[in-house]
Amino acid sequence: MPRRRAGQTGYGPIDVVESRRTPVVPDGVLGMLLFVFAEATLFAGLISAFAIAKAGAPVWPPLGQPRLPVEATAINTAALVASGLLLMLSRRRFKVDRVSAEAPFVAALGLGTFFVLFQGYEWVSLIGQGLTMRSSALGSFFYLIVGVHALHAIAALGLLFVTWRRMRRGWLASSQLATAEVFWYFVVGIWPLIYLIVYL
Repeated sequence: MPRRRAGQTGYGPIDVVESRRTPVVPDGVLGMLLFVFAEATLFAGLISAFAIAKAGAPVWPPLGQPRLPVEATAINTAALVASGLLLMLSRRRFKVDRVSAEAPFVAALGLGTFFVLFQGYEWVSLIGQGLTMRSSALGSFFYLIVGVHALHAIAALGLLFVTWRRMRRGWLASSQLATAEVFWYFVVGIWPLIYLIVYL
């Protein structure tokens, strides 16, 4: 019920209502959602530019350039998607028993780390085969798009690591876990689209 200040009547200044409302979306989650939306537009622009360049090229991939590792990257893609699914499982367990949420969370973190390291190995291999930023339009777009995604993946892994540390110490709030989830789900969700358009 609203509380009137002492001496106020119904004809006086507007009553002050003292209440603490629980936000529908926690501040951290909302901020991360806005960030993810902005980054999604960045990826949309990069992927669109790549698709236009690919459609306008007489030969694709350009002559003399190595073939992208479609099969190996498909396995790496599966590892990243599995990481996202394990994070969902961790969230479900976190609601019931926070201790049991740690194992799938660590597994998700491990698979995410594997994904990034594998991408790094792939880059080294492709550079050795002659695919560079200056070798062709394919090289320029490939390293730009995949590189931007890799930066997001590394940043998201850093956030997941901090989240895991807080989980281990018993300091993790549900809203903090949700904030990290939003970022990682973005990294996981945008990659299959990159794979389908850039690699295939």
